[in-house]
Amino acid sequence: MTDSVFDVERIRKDFPILSRELPGGRPLVYLDSGNSSQKPAHVINTMRDHLEQHYSNVGRALHVLGSESTEAYEGARDAVAAFIGAPGRDEVVFTKNASEALNLVAYAFGNPVGTDERFRLGPGDEIVISEMEHHSNIVPWQLLAQRTGATLRWFPVTDEGRLDLSGLDELVTERTKIVSIVHQSNVLGTVNPVADVLARARRVGALMMLDASQSVPHRPVDVAALGVDFVAFTGHKMVGPSGIGVLWGRRELLEAMPPFLGGGEMIEAVWMDHSTFAPVPHKFEAGTPPIVEAIGLGAAVEYLTGVGMEQIRRHEHDLTVYGLEALAEVPGMRIIGPATAEERGGTLSFTIPGIHPHDVGQILDDRFGIAVRVGHHCARPLHLRFGIPATTRASFYLYNTTDEIDALVRGLHHVQKVFG
Repeated sequence: MTDSVFDVERIRKDFPILSRELPGGRPLVYLDSGNSSQKPAHVINTMRDHLEQHYSNVGRALHVLGSESTEAYEGARDAVAAFIGAPGRDEVVFTKNASEALNLVAYAFGNPVGTDERFRLGPGDEIVISEMEHHSNIVPWQLLAQRTGATLRWFPVTDEGRLDLSGLDELVTERTKIVSIVHQSNVLGTVNPVADVLARARRVGALMMLDASQSVPHRPVDVAALGVDFVAFTGHKMVGPSGIGVLWGRRELLEAMPPFLGGGEMIEAVWMDHSTFAPVPHKFEAGTPPIVEAIGLGAAVEYLTGVGMEQIRRHEHDLTVYGLEALAEVPGMRIIGPATAEERGGTLSFTIPGIHPHDVGQILDDRFGIAVRVGHHCARPLHLRFGIPATTRASFYLYNTTDEIDALVRGLHHVQKVFG
């Protein structure tokens, strides 16, 4: 059992909300970290301390509070850069979430302000995504295609929930300007074969981006080792606060990209008829940034590093193995995604014949205090591909236990009795 190797009970004590008792005396069973994770006391206390003792705007005040706030904000950038193996701190751009990070890169393509050939996009050029993407990695590219006349193409998904690479060479061609795929699916749990896709992208001269919102919180991710050009992820899924995300990009590409937003702090100098821009990453951080949220993300990175990302990956792998076996006991259960834990994260999405996921989620919550997510999880095209309108999703994290998975299985048996 993973709990005897990984001190999950000690971890759970770091998260105040996990000791909460719900109405009716129900203990909280939180299985919705793929949606948003809970926060440890270290993150909560760091943010509170900054607001109480150090808060000021950053990069523009010479007084003590301004210096302390700027130092903490930029210290968070250093922490994030180290956490993801970024070659340089200037390659870490703070955004408000992963969606903004993805939109930032999509905006750079086909923008008339940009002159770099790699970002010129028009009719005849192609963008490649996949059928398993979150809407945040679909809609920005749809808008880009509409704006430029480029063509949007995508990898299909196999019945087992894996990326179908059988047509890789026909899909990623000399017309491809960028490939943007999810690193780990938020519905299927699938961890995609980045190296295979990247090798083809490099062969044809295309850039490559990863949506790593579901991988960076759960496994060691080294952007230099991955070798891609851009990586986006978000703070609220990695025990950090909402309102803060990250775009990592290779420095020379960030320098070649036009600014995404204009305003204070992203400028070098301004005249009435033109402006020059600050060096990266500040060129992409217009206006007052999410200061306390960035500092909270830095604290989250400290916490996860202290636990150990490889330890977290192993714990979740064991939970996934246990969860796949346990859910198989539920009659009629259909797991949407890989049936084994190989190259798979701790996200289990499923359907039960004759019972709508909304009913499943409501009964689990009302009767047992079990928090799961129901719906299409911002991945409607993937659900359409499997011929279903919605799924129930249980997603695991470092603070979950096998006992909570057992509670989920008991809850699902009860759901079936209710609809008997």
